[in-house]
Amino acid sequence: MNGRERIQAALKGEWPDRTPIMLHNFMMAAREIGVTMKQFREDPVTMARVFGTSMERYDLDGIMVDVDTVTLSGAVGVEVDLPEDNPGRSHGGFLTTLEAVRDLKPVDLAKNERVLVWVEAVRLLVKDYGQERFIRGNCDQSPFALAASMRGMDHWLMDVAGREDDELAHLLLEYCTGVTCQFLKLMAGTGCHMLSNGDSPAGPDVLSPRLYGEFALPYEKRVADCSHALGLPYLLHICGKTDRILTKMVEIGAEALEIDYKTNVQLAHDTFKDKITFVGNIDPSEVIARGTPETVKARTNELLDVFQDTPRFILNAGCAIPADTPPGNIQAMCGCLRGRG
Repeated sequence: MNGRERIQAALKGEWPDRTPIMLHNFMMAAREIGVTMKQFREDPVTMARVFGTSMERYDLDGIMVDVDTVTLSGAVGVEVDLPEDNPGRSHGGFLTTLEAVRDLKPVDLAKNERVLVWVEAVRLLVKDYGQERFIRGNCDQSPFALAASMRGMDHWLMDVAGREDDELAHLLLEYCTGVTCQFLKLMAGTGCHMLSNGDSPAGPDVLSPRLYGEFALPYEKRVADCSHALGLPYLLHICGKTDRILTKMVEIGAEALEIDYKTNVQLAHDTFKDKITFVGNIDPSEVIARGTPETVKARTNELLDVFQDTPRFILNAGCAIPADTPPGNIQAMCGCLRGRG
């Protein structure tokens, strides 16, 4: 099997010849070849070279093509800061009241330069590597996360918890769903093998399970449905300790869920087994970036032991791998898989 075939098998619940690995390592990959984040996000050829070099260097089965978590925010009008050598970041929402949702203007992502760079880089990767490696076209923020960025996190949490303006909160989520699905449609046109989004603030570390079920889950489902309508499998990432919403996350209809390291792995295994492919979930900072190769090997083998009775497992970090991660730690992860093939 090649890398693409391994990951496709895991997504279908079929046994690959060994556990596949698909990394979320854009910051490290750029740093390793001397490319700044500014150079990375502004040129699709450079972005594709970053990911291609990383796949070849570590013989990865697949790659998650990510840029930052504020591209859609910037496209809809949120103030975004783009540092020279860090991912983009946003600085609070621009919707001063929920009532302002009624005045939102449509956006056309097909004319957004940052979105087009992202999409073109994926197209290039598919062209050069798509037969042998699995290319996951990440599409930035899910609707709940995008709404939080537009409104400002504190205001948005008060909006959904206060229950006085539910109609307007859902109207904002409808708007954000349309924006997110625009990105999915553009990304699907690249020929990538999977679509994905992140809904980081929707997890129980920030949002109660009850509010998750009302304000995040229905829109995550719709985005997953959009991906399926485009003929592609779908993956969702949520940060933090997701134990209390794992059973709800099954309802999204995603082929795969990427779970952060804080989540109880055995509980996730038992909840998802034979239903959904688990992607993750080694601690990217304390283990992968700050740990020793021996620590990385130990954690990797623990995960492999938990999921040894199911093909529905793809090794990854629980979230983005830091730029200063030692190459030897990634080699240690990969070595565990080769030794258990």
